[in-house]
Amino acid sequence: MPDPLPQDLGLDPANESPFKGNTGLRRILNAFGYSLAGLRAAYLCEDAFRQEVWLAALLMPLALLLPVPWLGRGLMIGSVLLVLVVELLNSAIEAVVDRVSLENHRLAKRAKDIGSAAVLVALLNTFVVWVCVGMAAA
Repeated sequence: MPDPLPQDLGLDPANESPFKGNTGLRRILNAFGYSLAGLRAAYLCEDAFRQEVWLAALLMPLALLLPVPWLGRGLMIGSVLLVLVVELLNSAIEAVVDRVSLENHRLAKRAKDIGSAAVLVALLNTFVVWVCVGMAAA
């Protein structure tokens, strides 16, 4: 059975966003450009992301130099990259909340606190992975 078309589901992708009309290589190139713009904006505007980039710049080469198996290196580097991903998502949530309203509101605080908690969990994951891989290699 073929997948239903968006129109069959009551959706009209062409009217969702003026930027959704591109396909193929043009879409990929546009998406890559948007991604680079997002990384640049996060680095320039978000202190926490900038600090975590510098931490990643220190830890990822260290993971390659340590005498651990390649799987361990992959886990170590992946855990560091996960911190960056979660921080980007947290920063996006904070930007959207601030765009909606700058006034103090319990739901805005909750959204920001939960995003911050996600970053903390990702950092704890990195710590645990590095300790476990280090202990396994010792």
